[in-house]
Amino acid sequence: MQVEMTIKGLMIDPITNMPIIVLRDQEGQRVLPIWVGVFEANAIALQIENVQTPRPMTHDLLKNVIDDLRAEVQRIVVCDLRENTFYAEIHLRGSDGERRVDARPSDAIALALRTRSPIFVEEAVIDGASNSEKNRDSDVGRLQQWLEGLSEDELGQYKM
Repeated sequence: MQVEMTIKGLMIDPITNMPIIVLRDQEGQRVLPIWVGVFEANAIALQIENVQTPRPMTHDLLKNVIDDLRAEVQRIVVCDLRENTFYAEIHLRGSDGERRVDARPSDAIALALRTRSPIFVEEAVIDGASNSEKNRDSDVGRLQQWLEGLSEDELGQYKM
């Protein structure tokens, strides 16, 4: 089963100093942190903050190509977690039907923001991430608990 989630924050992990995209379900009950690279986080932050760049960034280019091909992004799905690596798919619909394209979650999320497409996560991924984080490292488990306990106002204090 897929769970619709939204971006609730983009912040720096206080432990690793790496950017984290924080996804939260509609009810605010479950949180999924996804660690990403600095450049990927920047692409997401630019879109969140509505910053216009003088020339198209990579994700803007991808959106333009999809639009020019008269296709649309139906949704993106964070579909798998293997060896602490998240996997995603971009679900496209065009004149010749539907297609799924393999993508890094950070790229898929950056594209979803630009196309105003919903973000879904497989429930097994949410459960697997929670379990692997708690078992893998006590610091990461504490970070997960900390993220889950943040209110909307507190989450805004830790942005990039």
